[in-house]
Amino acid sequence: MNDDISGRGDPLKSLKLLWEGTEPPKRGPRPKVELMALVRAAIDIADAEGLSAVSTRRVAEKVGISPMSFYTYIPGKAELLDLMLDTVSGIEIGDVPEFDPREWRANIMLMATGLRDFYLRHPWVLDLASHRPVLGPGTMSSYEFALRVVDGLGLTPVEMDLVVTTISAFTIGAARPQAQARKVRDATGLSDNDWWFTIEPYLQTVDYSLYPVAQRIGPIVGELYGLGDADMAFKFGIERLLDGFAVLIERKGKA
Repeated sequence: MNDDISGRGDPLKSLKLLWEGTEPPKRGPRPKVELMALVRAAIDIADAEGLSAVSTRRVAEKVGISPMSFYTYIPGKAELLDLMLDTVSGIEIGDVPEFDPREWRANIMLMATGLRDFYLRHPWVLDLASHRPVLGPGTMSSYEFALRVVDGLGLTPVEMDLVVTTISAFTIGAARPQAQARKVRDATGLSDNDWWFTIEPYLQTVDYSLYPVAQRIGPIVGELYGLGDADMAFKFGIERLLDGFAVLIERKGKA
């Protein structure tokens, strides 16, 4: 089980670094690298090798400073994780389009699809327990983006936040097995089809009479998409959530 937790370090130090950066020394030599160079280096390592590969030593070596020099920029790995999560989550607010509330279904689908793509680009974020959000500029910009998507629909502030929370929770649930599937394929060197063909001959010998519904449904879906179609499942789930939101929005409009 992964023990890396966002928010484990000193939250005030993390926030100060995110919002204010590092203070230049009043005396002595100037820093050799920028704070964000360390954070970006850590993100690159995590993207390529996973969160377990990130250490203060690896990050320091990647940017060309000594391991001990790392701590003159960032107190420790706990705060580094906070900075990584907030930085990678950031959205350029100036580039956010004006969302037409009449196109709210398409807008939410755009948000959900973008969020899933984000998790698949940075699967280590799924491994980083983040119950306590790091309220830096990156996190706030992504939250602002999500709220703009559901603004103007007649929802209360709490309902707006809950819609965003629901979409986020569903998207995390959809992205996690897809990221895990990629990890399994890389680790085993077997595609899903290769794995299936390996076990299929034995499965043909099993008596499934105790599982009549599974026996009826399994071959149909197996023929259609094997071990699963992540895109189909994601789209189906989001559309069902949108159907539910439509009832809420219509009800609010008639109130």
